[in-house]
Amino acid sequence: MGLKCGIVGLPNVGKSTLFNALTSAKALAANYPFATKDPNIGVITVPDPRLDHLAELVNPQKVLPTTIEILDIAGLIKGASKGEGLGNQFLANIREVDAIIHVVRCFDNTNVVHVDGSVDPVRDKEVIDAELMLKDLETVEKRLERLRKQAKTGKKEDLKLVAIAEKIKTHLEEAQPARSLELDEEGAALLKDMFLLTSKPILYVCNVDEDSVGSGNAYTEAFAKAVAGEPAEVIRISADIEAEIAQLESKEERQEFLEEMGLDEPGVNKLIRAAYHLLHLITYFTAGEKEVRAWTIRRGWKAPQAAGVIHTDFEKGFIRAEVIKYSDYVNLGSEHAVKEAGKMAVEGKEYVVEDGDVMHFRFNV
Repeated sequence: MGLKCGIVGLPNVGKSTLFNALTSAKALAANYPFATKDPNIGVITVPDPRLDHLAELVNPQKVLPTTIEILDIAGLIKGASKGEGLGNQFLANIREVDAIIHVVRCFDNTNVVHVDGSVDPVRDKEVIDAELMLKDLETVEKRLERLRKQAKTGKKEDLKLVAIAEKIKTHLEEAQPARSLELDEEGAALLKDMFLLTSKPILYVCNVDEDSVGSGNAYTEAFAKAVAGEPAEVIRISADIEAEIAQLESKEERQEFLEEMGLDEPGVNKLIRAAYHLLHLITYFTAGEKEVRAWTIRRGWKAPQAAGVIHTDFEKGFIRAEVIKYSDYVNLGSEHAVKEAGKMAVEGKEYVVEDGDVMHFRFNV
């Protein structure tokens, strides 16, 4: 399944610098608003040591990691919901993504102008929240108008939809994002059908200076308090450090640099893990002489759905799945050894795939 995340934030908070570091796409990063007019698109390879280990054991012709598509969306300003700046374009771009990576500035630098004249990540977040909610209110009001006309017939189902839409509208008017509203199955279906901007899962990235990556600073502390009640992930990254890592050629150089900075891993790894957790994603593997490959699916998917990620025919004609646990594959060293030890399971349509499963599908078209 293709996963698409959009990087958003006010101008000059480090979005494009982070995007460049994550994707090595060399997008324009400049110290003035709207340096990014159209969304830059890049692809992040998802690092997974399990894939590397399987490749060492199998020695395939190709190793194919899973990827995440990243959009660097134009900086938003106050009034975007009414078309100010590049508002309409910005908001249209957000509708395309599965999750929002909201970058907030948590560093001081007199050489980088802040669009509002001072650094305040909580205020910056509120500016973007307000614009997204205003746009969502506009969407909900239009839908509500149609639902009310529909409900004039007096049907119970239609009246219930009106009540749900009114509940969503009230929630937004109280400055609460749609994602934080608890709804029943019917309500969740209506909310999904509205494609609201604030219903998308969100990952906050506090862009900090080099000294604050480990322990944070006053800005990150204030921000963490402000979002404590939200169903969201929060991580700290220094876009400048990530940019330096991206410039290094070898794995050894990158590891040496990380050690010098007192870091265990690049920020991109943290970001990807947080995005996977946020979207309830897991990885399974296929392993053979031609290729060892990672596949991304949603947690809770059954074997036929997982097979469908490879090809729709695999799902349509699904017969069974041959499943090896990653730990068994690694401990025993090969598929043959796993079979000899009786550790390969044959699973049917109801099998719920687990993170790290090594799978082979049998199907008939």
